[in-house]
Amino acid sequence: MIVTGKGGVGKTTVAVALGLRAAAEGKRTIVCEVASQENASRMFDHAEVGFHEVEMEENLWSISIDPDESMREYVLLQLKVRAMRDMLFRSRIFNYLAAATPGLKELVTIGKIWELAQLDRKIKKGRKYDLVIVDAPATGHGVGFLQTPRTFANIARVGPIHSQAKQLDRLITDHEHTGTAIVALPEEMPVNESAALERDLRDEVGVAVDRVYLNGLYPERFSKAEAGRLSGLAESEKGAVKAAARAALSEHNRARSQRAQLARLRRRVEAPVKTLPFLFEPDLGPEAARRLSRRLG
Repeated sequence: MIVTGKGGVGKTTVAVALGLRAAAEGKRTIVCEVASQENASRMFDHAEVGFHEVEMEENLWSISIDPDESMREYVLLQLKVRAMRDMLFRSRIFNYLAAATPGLKELVTIGKIWELAQLDRKIKKGRKYDLVIVDAPATGHGVGFLQTPRTFANIARVGPIHSQAKQLDRLITDHEHTGTAIVALPEEMPVNESAALERDLRDEVGVAVDRVYLNGLYPERFSKAEAGRLSGLAESEKGAVKAAARAALSEHNRARSQRAQLARLRRRVEAPVKTLPFLFEPDLGPEAARRLSRRLG
């Protein structure tokens, strides 16, 4: 399951909530972060997990995929002999070419995700997972990230790189086994970007978009009549009562505006839209993610 969306919409929180939901249903699940990010481990107040499969809770693991470590692992799997791998990585020419090849880090990152998703793991003592959740790059890089295997397959017409890249592309575009969840906020720009992202993922990448999560939706606390009375208090009262009425009206208007964006999102995307509430918490930890996981359905 690939979780993506505009930066700052709560992708990691939703990815962890999906992981908690799956784990609660008995699925052995791992949440993968890319580009050496450590947001999930911070949510669990855990030490950095790094390039290791670390158990966060029962049935739930986490890994932070470092592209350089993925490259080393890939080369070792190809060469089989650690001494040869170490000699290769000491080569300045190899390191220069690896750093200069556009998209290579993305390709080996997706390769590691593919390896985690195999029932016959290539890594010794590798666990078998029922579900691999990918906290993917934000909208600007997410589409290009997922297109990387196809790009490499087209460039390398023959040979092992071509066949392996084609294998990765088949994983991403296999609608039976791979899906995408887009995370949005109830604001104009995130809604616009999410609609465009859905089109790009389907038309350009060819992945299945299964669900759009509208995150951070304010509750509707007041009826229209109650909002009218609050408006009267905000005009007629003074001091704390006036301030409280104005604050309540501000939240009411924001909730109404968000629902207008929710309606826009539902009109503009084909995938089902699921809403997740705004959590009035200073920091989102495992308990907050667990609350959201119960809303995922």
